[in-house]
Amino acid sequence: MKNVAALMLISSIALVSCKKETATITKVDPKTGKTVTVEVPADSVAKVAKNPAIKDSAGVFTQTFKLEKGKTYPLTTYQRDVKTMEDPQGKTITATSESTDEMNFVVNDIKGNVYDMTLNLVAKRNSQNAQGKTVVVDTKLAIPKEDDLKMIWNINKALTGNKLNMKMDTKGNVISITGFDAVYTKVTNAVGTLIKDANQKASVVASLKETFNEKVLKDQLNKNLTIIPKKGVKIGEKWTISENADASGTLKVTSNYILKSVGNGAAEISVTGGIPKKTEKKTQGPITHSLSSELAQNGTIKFDQSTGWITNQNIDVKTTQIETISDGKQSQSMKSISKSSVMVNPSAK
Repeated sequence: MKNVAALMLISSIALVSCKKETATITKVDPKTGKTVTVEVPADSVAKVAKNPAIKDSAGVFTQTFKLEKGKTYPLTTYQRDVKTMEDPQGKTITATSESTDEMNFVVNDIKGNVYDMTLNLVAKRNSQNAQGKTVVVDTKLAIPKEDDLKMIWNINKALTGNKLNMKMDTKGNVISITGFDAVYTKVTNAVGTLIKDANQKASVVASLKETFNEKVLKDQLNKNLTIIPKKGVKIGEKWTISENADASGTLKVTSNYILKSVGNGAAEISVTGGIPKKTEKKTQGPITHSLSSELAQNGTIKFDQSTGWITNQNIDVKTTQIETISDGKQSQSMKSISKSSVMVNPSAK
Protein backbone atom coordinates (compact mmCIF):
# COMPACT_ATOMS: atom_id res chain seq x y z
CA MET A 1 0.00 0.00 0.00
CA LYS A 2 2.83 2.32 0.86
CA ASN A 3 4.47 1.55 -2.49
CA VAL A 4 1.25 2.32 -4.35
CA ALA A 5 0.91 5.64 -2.47
CA ALA A 6 4.51 6.49 -3.20
CA LEU A 7 3.99 5.67 -6.88
CA MET A 8 0.91 7.91 -7.01
CA LEU A 9 2.87 10.73 -5.36
CA ILE A 10 5.68 10.41 -7.89
CA SER A 11 3.16 10.39 -10.73
CA SER A 12 1.46 13.53 -9.43
CA ILE A 13 4.85 15.30 -9.09
CA ALA A 14 5.71 14.30 -12.65
CA LEU A 15 2.39 15.64 -13.92
CA VAL A 16 2.88 18.94 -12.12
CA SER A 17 6.44 19.31 -13.40
CA CYS A 18 5.36 18.57 -16.99
CA LYS A 19 2.61 21.16 -16.93
CA LYS A 20 3.96 24.25 -18.68
CA GLU A 21 3.18 27.75 -17.52
CA THR A 22 1.39 29.96 -20.00
CA ALA A 23 1.15 33.67 -20.77
CA THR A 24 -1.50 35.67 -22.59
CA ILE A 25 -1.14 37.84 -25.67
CA THR A 26 -3.78 40.22 -27.03
CA LYS A 27 -4.01 40.45 -30.82
CA VAL A 28 -6.34 40.79 -33.81
CA ASP A 29 -7.63 37.53 -35.29
CA PRO A 30 -6.70 37.77 -39.02
CA LYS A 31 -9.76 35.71 -40.02
CA THR A 32 -12.45 37.55 -38.11
CA GLY A 33 -10.80 40.92 -37.44
CA LYS A 34 -11.86 40.63 -33.79
CA THR A 35 -9.65 41.23 -30.77
CA VAL A 36 -8.76 37.97 -29.04
CA THR A 37 -6.65 36.89 -26.08
CA VAL A 38 -4.64 33.72 -26.64
CA GLU A 39 -2.47 31.62 -24.37
CA VAL A 40 1.06 30.74 -25.39
CA PRO A 41 3.89 28.91 -23.60
CA ALA A 42 5.47 31.25 -21.04
CA ASP A 43 8.98 30.34 -22.19
CA SER A 44 8.17 31.67 -25.66
CA VAL A 45 7.29 35.11 -24.34
CA ALA A 46 9.96 37.78 -24.20
CA LYS A 47 10.63 39.29 -20.80
CA VAL A 48 8.77 42.57 -20.39
CA ALA A 49 9.47 45.27 -17.82
CA LYS A 50 6.94 45.55 -14.99
CA ASN A 51 6.15 49.09 -16.12
CA PRO A 52 6.73 48.92 -19.92
CA ALA A 53 6.97 51.85 -22.30
CA ILE A 54 4.02 50.55 -24.35
CA LYS A 55 1.22 49.68 -21.97
CA ASP A 56 -2.55 49.85 -21.71
CA SER A 57 -4.99 51.54 -19.41
CA ALA A 58 -8.52 50.21 -19.68
CA GLY A 59 -7.55 48.59 -22.98
CA VAL A 60 -6.05 51.75 -24.51
CA PHE A 61 -2.36 51.46 -25.40
CA THR A 62 0.02 54.43 -25.37
CA GLN A 63 3.68 54.69 -26.38
CA THR A 64 6.41 56.31 -24.32
CA PHE A 65 10.15 55.65 -24.07
CA LYS A 66 12.01 53.99 -21.22
CA LEU A 67 15.63 54.02 -22.36
CA GLU A 68 18.64 53.23 -20.18
CA LYS A 69 21.67 55.42 -19.57
CA GLY A 70 24.74 54.06 -21.37
CA LYS A 71 22.73 51.83 -23.72
CA THR A 72 22.95 52.03 -27.54
CA TYR A 73 19.80 51.91 -29.70
CA PRO A 74 20.12 51.17 -33.45
CA LEU A 75 18.29 52.89 -36.30
CA THR A 76 19.43 51.60 -39.69
CA THR A 77 17.25 52.55 -42.68
CA TYR A 78 17.31 50.51 -45.88
CA GLN A 79 15.49 50.95 -49.18
CA ARG A 80 15.53 48.74 -52.27
CA ASP A 81 13.88 49.94 -55.48
CA VAL A 82 13.30 47.78 -58.56
CA LYS A 83 12.08 49.89 -61.47
CA THR A 84 10.82 48.35 -64.71
CA MET A 85 10.14 50.54 -67.76
CA GLU A 86 8.28 49.30 -70.82
CA ASP A 87 8.44 51.28 -74.09
CA PRO A 88 5.70 51.40 -76.77
CA GLN A 89 7.33 48.46 -78.58
CA GLY A 90 7.09 46.27 -75.47
CA LYS A 91 10.81 46.35 -74.71
CA THR A 92 11.58 46.46 -71.00
CA ILE A 93 14.49 47.80 -68.99
CA THR A 94 14.93 46.97 -65.30
CA ALA A 95 17.11 48.90 -62.87
CA THR A 96 17.71 48.16 -59.20
CA SER A 97 18.97 50.60 -56.59
CA GLU A 98 19.70 50.15 -52.89
CA SER A 99 20.54 52.62 -50.14
CA THR A 100 21.49 52.06 -46.50
CA ASP A 101 21.96 54.66 -43.77
CA GLU A 102 23.34 53.25 -40.55
CA MET A 103 23.08 55.26 -37.35
CA ASN A 104 22.66 54.61 -33.65
CA PHE A 105 21.81 56.51 -30.48
CA VAL A 106 23.67 56.39 -27.17
CA VAL A 107 21.91 57.65 -24.05
CA ASN A 108 24.42 59.86 -22.22
CA ASP A 109 22.18 61.15 -19.46
CA ILE A 110 18.57 61.35 -18.29
CA LYS A 111 17.34 64.56 -16.68
CA GLY A 112 13.73 64.52 -15.66
CA ASN A 113 11.82 63.38 -18.71
CA VAL A 114 14.53 64.38 -21.23
CA TYR A 115 17.17 62.10 -22.73
CA ASP A 116 20.56 63.56 -23.64
CA MET A 117 21.77 61.40 -26.54
CA THR A 118 24.63 61.11 -29.02
CA LEU A 119 23.47 60.40 -32.56
CA ASN A 120 26.25 58.49 -34.33
CA LEU A 121 26.28 58.63 -38.14
CA VAL A 122 27.95 55.27 -38.76
CA ALA A 123 27.89 54.40 -42.47
CA LYS A 124 26.23 54.97 -45.85
CA ARG A 125 25.92 52.63 -48.81
CA ASN A 126 24.41 53.13 -52.27
CA SER A 127 24.31 50.71 -55.17
CA GLN A 128 22.75 50.63 -58.63
CA ASN A 129 22.36 47.76 -61.08
CA ALA A 130 21.20 48.35 -64.65
CA GLN A 131 21.79 46.46 -67.88
CA GLY A 132 24.19 44.05 -66.21
CA LYS A 133 26.40 46.71 -64.62
CA THR A 134 26.62 47.25 -60.87
CA VAL A 135 27.94 50.40 -59.23
CA VAL A 136 28.59 50.57 -55.49
CA VAL A 137 29.49 53.52 -53.26
CA ASP A 138 30.12 52.30 -49.71
CA THR A 139 31.81 54.26 -46.93
CA LYS A 140 33.02 50.98 -45.42
CA LEU A 141 34.90 50.23 -48.66
CA ALA A 142 37.72 52.03 -50.48
CA ILE A 143 37.02 55.05 -52.68
CA PRO A 144 35.71 54.01 -56.15
CA LYS A 145 38.03 54.33 -59.13
CA GLU A 146 35.41 56.03 -61.33
CA ASP A 147 35.74 59.83 -61.25
CA ASP A 148 31.98 60.44 -61.22
CA LEU A 149 31.62 58.27 -58.08
CA LYS A 150 34.51 59.80 -56.16
CA MET A 151 32.49 62.92 -55.35
CA ILE A 152 29.57 60.89 -53.91
CA TRP A 153 31.94 58.73 -51.86
CA ASN A 154 33.83 61.75 -50.51
CA ILE A 155 30.62 63.47 -49.40
CA ASN A 156 29.21 60.29 -47.84
CA LYS A 157 32.51 59.56 -46.11
CA ALA A 158 32.58 63.09 -44.71
CA LEU A 159 29.02 62.69 -43.45
CA THR A 160 29.75 59.46 -41.59
CA GLY A 161 31.89 59.12 -38.50
CA ASN A 162 30.23 62.23 -37.06
CA LYS A 163 28.38 62.73 -33.81
CA LEU A 164 25.36 64.94 -33.29
CA ASN A 165 23.82 65.81 -29.94
CA MET A 166 20.12 65.12 -29.61
CA LYS A 167 17.60 65.80 -26.88
CA MET A 168 14.34 63.82 -26.84
CA ASP A 169 11.64 63.58 -24.20
CA THR A 170 10.12 60.37 -22.88
CA LYS A 171 7.10 60.80 -25.17
CA GLY A 172 9.34 60.62 -28.26
CA ASN A 173 9.34 64.32 -29.12
CA VAL A 174 12.73 65.28 -30.59
CA ILE A 175 13.49 68.60 -28.89
CA SER A 176 16.77 69.52 -30.60
CA ILE A 177 19.63 68.16 -32.72
CA THR A 178 22.90 70.12 -32.78
CA GLY A 179 26.39 69.73 -34.22
CA PHE A 180 25.67 70.22 -37.93
CA ASP A 181 28.25 72.99 -38.47
CA ALA A 182 31.15 70.61 -37.77
CA VAL A 183 29.70 68.19 -40.34
CA TYR A 184 29.31 70.93 -42.96
CA THR A 185 32.95 71.97 -42.42
CA LYS A 186 34.10 68.38 -42.84
CA VAL A 187 32.11 68.02 -46.08
CA THR A 188 33.44 71.36 -47.38
CA ASN A 189 37.02 70.20 -46.85
CA ALA A 190 36.30 66.84 -48.50
CA VAL A 191 34.68 68.47 -51.55
CA GLY A 192 37.62 70.88 -51.80
CA THR A 193 39.95 68.00 -52.69
CA LEU A 194 37.96 67.37 -55.87
CA ILE A 195 36.44 70.78 -56.74
CA LYS A 196 38.65 73.86 -56.97
CA ASP A 197 36.02 76.31 -58.18
CA ALA A 198 34.68 78.18 -55.14
CA ASN A 199 31.18 78.66 -56.57
CA GLN A 200 30.77 74.97 -57.43
CA LYS A 201 32.01 73.96 -54.00
CA ALA A 202 29.59 76.37 -52.31
CA SER A 203 26.75 74.99 -54.44
CA VAL A 204 27.44 71.40 -53.35
CA VAL A 205 27.53 72.37 -49.66
CA ALA A 206 24.38 74.50 -50.01
CA SER A 207 22.56 71.54 -51.58
CA LEU A 208 23.64 69.34 -48.68
CA LYS A 209 22.37 71.86 -46.12
CA GLU A 210 18.90 71.73 -47.73
CA THR A 211 18.61 67.95 -47.27
CA PHE A 212 20.68 67.43 -44.12
CA ASN A 213 19.71 69.81 -41.33
CA GLU A 214 17.96 69.85 -37.98
CA LYS A 215 14.42 70.20 -39.35
CA VAL A 216 14.76 67.40 -41.92
CA LEU A 217 16.35 65.01 -39.43
CA LYS A 218 13.83 65.84 -36.69
CA ASP A 219 10.94 65.15 -39.09
CA GLN A 220 12.48 61.83 -40.13
CA LEU A 221 13.05 60.68 -36.55
CA ASN A 222 9.63 61.78 -35.36
CA LYS A 223 8.06 59.67 -38.12
CA ASN A 224 10.24 56.62 -37.43
CA LEU A 225 10.26 56.59 -33.65
CA THR A 226 6.64 57.34 -32.72
CA ILE A 227 3.67 55.86 -34.58
CA ILE A 228 1.01 55.26 -31.92
CA PRO A 229 -1.13 58.41 -31.44
CA LYS A 230 -0.58 60.36 -28.22
CA LYS A 231 -4.18 59.72 -27.12
CA GLY A 232 -3.59 55.98 -27.38
CA VAL A 233 -5.38 53.24 -29.35
CA LYS A 234 -7.03 49.89 -28.71
CA ILE A 235 -6.06 46.57 -30.27
CA GLY A 236 -7.62 46.53 -33.75
CA GLU A 237 -8.15 50.30 -33.82
CA LYS A 238 -7.31 52.16 -37.03
CA TRP A 239 -5.87 55.65 -37.47
CA THR A 240 -4.80 57.53 -40.60
CA ILE A 241 -2.03 60.01 -41.42
CA SER A 242 -1.99 62.01 -44.66
CA GLU A 243 1.15 63.68 -46.04
CA ASN A 244 2.02 65.73 -49.10
CA ALA A 245 3.40 63.62 -51.95
CA ASP A 246 4.48 66.61 -54.04
CA ALA A 247 5.72 70.14 -53.46
CA SER A 248 2.36 71.71 -54.37
CA GLY A 249 0.48 69.67 -51.78
CA THR A 250 -2.21 68.66 -54.28
CA LEU A 251 -1.17 65.00 -54.14
CA LYS A 252 -1.52 63.22 -50.80
CA VAL A 253 -0.19 59.85 -49.65
CA THR A 254 -2.37 58.22 -47.01
CA SER A 255 -1.07 55.75 -44.43
CA ASN A 256 -3.61 53.63 -42.56
CA TYR A 257 -2.34 52.08 -39.32
CA ILE A 258 -3.86 49.34 -37.16
CA LEU A 259 -2.51 48.18 -33.80
CA LYS A 260 -2.49 44.44 -34.51
CA SER A 261 -1.08 43.07 -31.28
CA VAL A 262 0.75 43.83 -28.04
CA GLY A 263 2.48 41.01 -26.20
CA ASN A 264 5.52 38.74 -26.25
CA GLY A 265 7.64 41.85 -25.73
CA ALA A 266 6.48 43.59 -28.90
CA ALA A 267 3.82 45.91 -30.28
CA GLU A 268 3.01 45.24 -33.94
CA ILE A 269 1.32 47.75 -36.25
CA SER A 270 0.10 47.07 -39.79
CA VAL A 271 0.38 49.69 -42.55
CA THR A 272 -1.71 50.03 -45.71
CA GLY A 273 -2.84 52.87 -48.00
CA GLY A 274 -1.07 54.94 -50.62
CA ILE A 275 -2.20 57.25 -53.40
CA PRO A 276 -5.42 56.40 -55.30
CA LYS A 277 -5.17 56.15 -59.09
CA LYS A 278 -5.19 59.57 -60.70
CA THR A 279 -5.26 60.41 -64.40
CA GLU A 280 -4.39 63.75 -65.97
CA LYS A 281 -5.16 64.61 -69.61
CA LYS A 282 -3.96 67.45 -71.81
CA THR A 283 -5.10 68.01 -75.38
CA GLN A 284 -3.37 70.16 -77.94
CA GLY A 285 -4.91 69.98 -81.40
CA PRO A 286 -5.41 66.34 -82.38
CA ILE A 287 -2.88 65.09 -79.78
CA THR A 288 -4.01 63.95 -76.33
CA HIS A 289 -1.42 63.33 -73.64
CA SER A 290 -2.53 61.40 -70.55
CA LEU A 291 -0.66 60.37 -67.43
CA SER A 292 -2.04 57.98 -64.82
CA SER A 293 -0.33 57.05 -61.57
CA GLU A 294 -1.07 55.25 -58.31
CA LEU A 295 0.80 54.03 -55.23
CA ALA A 296 0.01 51.19 -52.84
CA GLN A 297 1.81 50.28 -49.63
CA ASN A 298 1.57 47.34 -47.26
CA GLY A 299 3.66 46.18 -44.32
CA THR A 300 4.32 46.08 -40.58
CA ILE A 301 6.17 48.05 -37.91
CA LYS A 302 7.33 46.53 -34.62
CA PHE A 303 8.32 48.26 -31.38
CA ASP A 304 9.97 46.86 -28.27
CA GLN A 305 7.30 46.83 -25.59
CA SER A 306 9.70 47.50 -22.69
CA THR A 307 11.65 50.44 -24.16
CA GLY A 308 9.28 51.80 -26.85
CA TRP A 309 12.15 51.75 -29.39
CA ILE A 310 11.48 50.64 -32.97
CA THR A 311 12.84 47.14 -33.59
CA ASN A 312 11.80 46.63 -37.22
CA GLN A 313 9.86 48.10 -40.11
CA ASN A 314 9.19 46.29 -43.37
CA ILE A 315 6.90 48.04 -45.86
CA ASP A 316 6.44 47.21 -49.55
CA VAL A 317 5.50 50.07 -51.87
CA LYS A 318 4.37 49.68 -55.49
CA THR A 319 4.12 52.68 -57.80
CA THR A 320 2.59 52.38 -61.27
CA GLN A 321 2.73 55.11 -63.91
CA ILE A 322 1.40 54.95 -67.48
CA GLU A 323 2.00 57.74 -70.00
CA THR A 324 -0.04 57.66 -73.22
CA ILE A 325 0.01 59.83 -76.37
CA SER A 326 -2.87 59.51 -78.84
CA ASP A 327 -3.89 61.26 -82.05
CA GLY A 328 -7.35 59.71 -82.05
CA LYS A 329 -6.39 56.97 -84.50
CA GLN A 330 -3.48 55.31 -82.75
CA SER A 331 -1.77 55.59 -79.40
CA GLN A 332 1.54 54.76 -77.77
CA SER A 333 2.13 54.08 -74.10
CA MET A 334 5.13 54.05 -71.81
CA LYS A 335 4.70 52.08 -68.58
CA SER A 336 6.81 52.34 -65.45
CA ILE A 337 6.46 50.11 -62.36
CA SER A 338 8.54 50.63 -59.24
CA LYS A 339 8.56 48.11 -56.40
CA SER A 340 10.24 49.29 -53.22
CA SER A 341 11.06 47.73 -49.87
CA VAL A 342 11.40 50.31 -47.12
CA MET A 343 12.95 48.91 -43.92
CA VAL A 344 14.18 50.02 -40.53
CA ASN A 345 16.65 47.77 -38.70
CA PRO A 346 16.35 45.13 -41.47
CA SER A 347 18.49 42.59 -39.60
CA ALA A 348 15.78 42.38 -36.93
CA LYS A 349 12.92 41.42 -39.26
